Amino acid sequence: MLVITLLRIVETLQRLGFNTGLLSSTDHVLDRVKSLKEEDVGKTVVFVKNSHPRFFRFFSLGLPFGHMEDYEGKVNAATLEQLAGLIKTCGFLMQTKAYLFWTFYPLNPSATCAQDLL
Repeated sequence: MLVITLLRIVETLQRLGFNTGLLSSTDHVLDRVKSLKEEDVGKTVVFVKNSHPRFFRFFSLGLPFGHMEDYEGKVNAATLEQLAGLIKTCGFLMQTKAYLFWTFYPLNPSATCAQDLL
């Protein structure tokens, strides 16, 4: 469900002329937001319709979680820099993440605890 909301936001950003590969770039996003027309800035309501818990936290500095009640009003009153920050957060969430897990293999196969390894 959360991925679908992010995809909807990214599709809207693509229609507004954003390069999805550069959504995490502060310079690209801020330049593109500043070049939007007034009616295009109104299309950022997509952040309200497709909210993500990470976006709530963007406007709630110092809190571990944001408040959904305050979110809509803050998005509608957001400055261009704040909109650029939301778009950058969306870009970060859309990145493919790779997690590597490995197992510790002792040099001495007969070792049963950490002291046997020393």
